[in-house]
Amino acid sequence: MKSFRVGIVGATGMVGQRFVTLLSEHPWFHISLLAASSSSAGKTYEEALNGRWTMKKPLPEDVAKMTVHDAADFMNWKDEVDFVFCAVNMPKAEIKKLEEAMAKAEIPVVSNNSANRPYPDVPMVVPELNPSHTAVIETQRKRLGTKRGFIAVKSNCSIQSYVPALTPLRERFGLKKVLACTYQAISGAGKTFERWPEMLDNVIPYIAGEEEKSEQEPLKVWGSVSDGLIVNNSTISITTQCLRVPVSDGHMAAVFASFEEKPTLEEIRAAWDEFNEAVHYDLPSAPSKFLYYFEEPDRPQTRLDREIDGGMAVSIGRLRPDTQYDIKFVCLSHNTLRGAAGGAVELAELLAEQGYLD
Repeated sequence: MKSFRVGIVGATGMVGQRFVTLLSEHPWFHISLLAASSSSAGKTYEEALNGRWTMKKPLPEDVAKMTVHDAADFMNWKDEVDFVFCAVNMPKAEIKKLEEAMAKAEIPVVSNNSANRPYPDVPMVVPELNPSHTAVIETQRKRLGTKRGFIAVKSNCSIQSYVPALTPLRERFGLKKVLACTYQAISGAGKTFERWPEMLDNVIPYIAGEEEKSEQEPLKVWGSVSDGLIVNNSTISITTQCLRVPVSDGHMAAVFASFEEKPTLEEIRAAWDEFNEAVHYDLPSAPSKFLYYFEEPDRPQTRLDREIDGGMAVSIGRLRPDTQYDIKFVCLSHNTLRGAAGGAVELAELLAEQGYLD
């Protein structure tokens, strides 16, 4: 059985807490270190949380008693971990600097942050969609001058609601144009209704930086590896609009798409079914079925369907023709499981399987 000592950097935030719940009973990964800001350093994890545990599962007792380390002081704790998950809340330039410094200290970094996503030698991987992109790690290691250290990132949480559904259609029918409107839960901002009462009975039609990421990151996921670098797809046009809605967890997307070869609805359903058969991974966090399609006209629904297959599946519904695009449908994914911590854990499992964490 594989066994790795794991650090969680940014452990006190909402995504960090989600990592704790996912890793506390993981068959391969054992939490050996928690790190956060200097204000939390030296406290027990429970003391550092100060009553801000937001998960439904209770805080594991053994983790609650662990001492929190200073994230910036990684040279003093790097020998206690085999790799780290990074989910810090800092300015982007500081995150980039911290993650690169940890990688140069020979700590593999699996990041939930966006700071390093644009770089062509940093793999941004959804294991079911583009597992071959991890090959650029060797190029990145040459740039950083490392033997073990590297940075791998998961993608933006919102694109993991609709990019999985579009990927098999892109490959089969020649995806040409996409419009996606996302309706994003408040946990995507690291908040609960108790901490963000302004969101009750409210919709905010702006999420800073989200539309840019939602339009650019799919092109990297759909890119190709050439000469050790990821070359973004340049044939697909995407436009998005992102709204914050009064939902605790779960990002929904209304998707419109046109193709080089217009498929029938039956052909689209067949493409999704065949994709499910082709992409199954024998990884601990991988869903038993990646794409779920609902026949009911009022599904998927956030509260009913966000936790399918441990929150790691993507739900699809309302597939129909459109008057401006070829087709339209809706998608749903759990933003802190498939979209954030769960997606990062599955990525780390893939990296372990491929030997990059050895």
